Amino acid sequence: MLFTFFLYPEVSIAVNTTNGEKIFQLNCSACHAGGVNAIVAEKTLKKDILEKNGMDDNDAIIYQVTNGKNAMPAFGGRLNDKDIEDVAFFVLQQSENGWK
Repeated sequence: MLFTFFLYPEVSIAVNTTNGEKIFQLNCSACHAGGVNAIVAEKTLKKDILEKNGMDDNDAIIYQVTNGKNAMPAFGGRLNDKDIEDVAFFVLQQSENGWK
């Protein structure tokens, strides 16, 4: 099990990146495999597009995954808060690495 620690002012958050990848594969990859967007092609999970759309931080991704928006369904209630947090960190990590 791989844990990554992210430091914020006054807070350290342990994130399970292995769990984030698993949650992504089970719940997100149908539409977002490799960081693409199969429904709205121009809204990928690539770093530059996340930045352009104001989705380049954990809070924004957590909110989107929890509440959904437009064609994206809400996963709040289907996934627990920790799983949503882990998948948000996984998405940001992958966007930084170019979805390799």
